[in-house]
Amino acid sequence: MTSTSCPASSSAKCSPNPEDLADDYQFIPGQYVTLRRAGDIDGVRRCYSVSSGRDAGELRVLVKLLEGGAFSSFVHSELPPGTELDVMTPEGTFGSKIRQGGPRTYLALAPGSGTTPIISIIRSVLATEAGANFILFYGSRTLSSIIFRGELNDLKDTYPGRFSLFHTLTREGTDSPLFSGRLDAEKLRKFSGALFAPAEIEDAFLCGPAEMIQELKTAFCDLGVEENRFHDELFAPADADNTATVTLAPLTAEAATGEGVQVTAILDGTARSFVMTPDQESVVSAAAAGIELPYCCKGAMCSTCRAKVIEGEAEMTLNYALEPR
Repeated sequence: MTSTSCPASSSAKCSPNPEDLADDYQFIPGQYVTLRRAGDIDGVRRCYSVSSGRDAGELRVLVKLLEGGAFSSFVHSELPPGTELDVMTPEGTFGSKIRQGGPRTYLALAPGSGTTPIISIIRSVLATEAGANFILFYGSRTLSSIIFRGELNDLKDTYPGRFSLFHTLTREGTDSPLFSGRLDAEKLRKFSGALFAPAEIEDAFLCGPAEMIQELKTAFCDLGVEENRFHDELFAPADADNTATVTLAPLTAEAATGEGVQVTAILDGTARSFVMTPDQESVVSAAAAGIELPYCCKGAMCSTCRAKVIEGEAEMTLNYALEPR
């Protein structure tokens, strides 16, 4: 894990300084960064998707103000331009590898702020894949609440015929019933054939609540889109309580003796050891030993704390972020 501090701006963008960190902060469209107050190791941290394009020369995120939100309230009321934040290097597996060659059609569906990683993917794909077309179905409450409205309209003007944008509204009337209501399986089936051809979809990006994603994935399969073409990311409010309580299997008799088991973590090539007791999380145990492990949501949603099993087996009690390999 690498992190650095950078000055905040009114548009919440970050250009890592010094410049020798630039390579560490190169991101794949669709990834996120984790933010916290500078130097506040035990404080609140939140992960936010990068919205800028890959070649924009800056790292831009959207922090939506949520009622009672611990970190979003801090950003909107206590973070003047020039204030430094700790920023972890980009993480996440949601996104698309930039490809060259024949024409491809990409499709994305997202409600509200779920479009944040999507717009990064759209910008990057259209700018670098000359033969690519992109279709976005974007759900919002009202016309005035559409996030990135200006930027999306600019993309339509920049890439006429290659970028198709369709808005659906849940709390405001539209000229067509087709675009009224939330994004769901029924609406996707109506869009199919009229607005896109399922057989032509190279990749489909879904970002939103778990229930919506599962419903849309099932509908896509029914339409004949292969499951390996789906890319999905759960998108819960950044300040929501995403933590979960699980009951872990008891340690073996050998491992449970004494004060706990010794755990060795390899961070940026350096091995660090700490003792972990049966009733503690690894992040908490490491912090008690002065070791900072990368984490963000504590709810198995963001994959910041993912680890690699070198030998033996491990059971994941919760997993909302990693796909089977």
